Amino acid sequence: MIKSVVDMLKINGCQKKLSLGWNVLARMCSSGETIKEIADPTKKICELMISCPKLGLDTSLSENGIRVSPAVVENVLKRFENAGMLAYQFFEWAGKQRNYEHSVRAYHTMIESLAKIRQYQIMWDLVNTMRSMKILNVETFCIIMRKYARSQKVEEAVYTFNIMEKYGVPPNLAAFNSLLSALCKSKNVVKAQEIFDGMKDRFIPDSKTYSILLEGWGKSPNLPKAREIFREMVDMGCNPDIVTYGIMVDILCKAGRVDEAVGIVKEMDSSVCKPTSFVYSVLVHTYGIENRIEDAVDMFLDMERNGIEADVAVYNALIGAFCKVNKLKNAYRVLNEMDCKGIRPNSRTCNILLNSLISCGDTDEAYRVFRRMIKVWDPDADTYTMMIKMFCQNDELEMALKVWKYMRLKQFVPGMHTFSVLINGLCKKGNVSKACVLLEEMMEKGIRPSSVTFGMLKQLLIKEGREDVLEFLREKMNLLVKEPLCD
Repeated sequence: MIKSVVDMLKINGCQKKLSLGWNVLARMCSSGETIKEIADPTKKICELMISCPKLGLDTSLSENGIRVSPAVVENVLKRFENAGMLAYQFFEWAGKQRNYEHSVRAYHTMIESLAKIRQYQIMWDLVNTMRSMKILNVETFCIIMRKYARSQKVEEAVYTFNIMEKYGVPPNLAAFNSLLSALCKSKNVVKAQEIFDGMKDRFIPDSKTYSILLEGWGKSPNLPKAREIFREMVDMGCNPDIVTYGIMVDILCKAGRVDEAVGIVKEMDSSVCKPTSFVYSVLVHTYGIENRIEDAVDMFLDMERNGIEADVAVYNALIGAFCKVNKLKNAYRVLNEMDCKGIRPNSRTCNILLNSLISCGDTDEAYRVFRRMIKVWDPDADTYTMMIKMFCQNDELEMALKVWKYMRLKQFVPGMHTFSVLINGLCKKGNVSKACVLLEEMMEKGIRPSSVTFGMLKQLLIKEGREDVLEFLREKMNLLVKEPLCD
């Protein structure tokens, strides 16, 4: 019997110096706290999960004499959060081990992973198990509401809120706020407002409730409605806090009213509620987007004059502003200043630099930055996706595969976007065999490919007369789209 697309296709397997700024960046990252090694049991489990065939994983885990603890299981599940079904297989195995019981955190991580790949039946099975163990809490339902809303399953998100009582977890203001937040963040603010209007007598709104709606209307974008919510908040006796002011500044900036936003910050300076570094990062970022680099720098200096210490988010905004106007030397000077003040950059800092270099067409320099980056910290999903996409677009497929190989070596589990950029690159190059292998691997991990990616591969398979392979992949994908609403 054919077990994989590999069998069907019979595939046998698959100096210019950087500026001072980057050297400083490397020193800053390497001179600080050394990246902690993963504990041995976790590392061993991850190696087995990546290298072992799906059918033999349970046996391999058992034969290696691995003893699990709540911390180890939580770490492994977090590591494989983008590979829901593989994570679930480990979750099931771990649950059968002697002297071990899943923690609430392990259940929550697993529920998130399953919801991400729309395996709702299994997700609700876990909820029922938690109910029988009497470990359900409000956060369990908040996670499910967020995931449903993110998948644009609005009715299901509301349904989850409504059945909390049935599961012995009475909904409270925190759950109400979580539902509104989930809907607003998924661009369903009209529904959120409708629910708020119908339930605000049952759950007395606080400043967080109003801030959630304020942000929702701001993202809509609907500035008049956002102003209306702000006024209602004040009229109801809810004093705006620093979060509310931060959201209002962000809304105004995104609406192109940065000068009005600055006015609010000045008002805050004279009130009890002082602006934070987050508020200033929004203003600096907005000035950067508008190519108002002098204003971005002035705002940064104003913040320092007001006695507010810059954090990595503000520095990232300033670096981004300089990159936006192609002033990379200035961006590197900001890195020098961060070094002097002992502020460590994060992966976002490097991604801003990489994105700027790639946008300018300086791909060689971007690759040099990437190579130095991986010596001092682990790249994130955005980094890998950016680099693989860059090489694919430049028709350097071998380099893209090299980055992919390094990513696998680091035991980083790619998500849908990272898989997609490489599969799309392989399709454009006509490498159908390798693209099929990756698509199958993607689905084996429980990740459903996008319609664009699957459609691209479908056309190539039809063109080559491989309808048998296409049907095989279709059947595999159909196993991922069962999404009953079960409780």
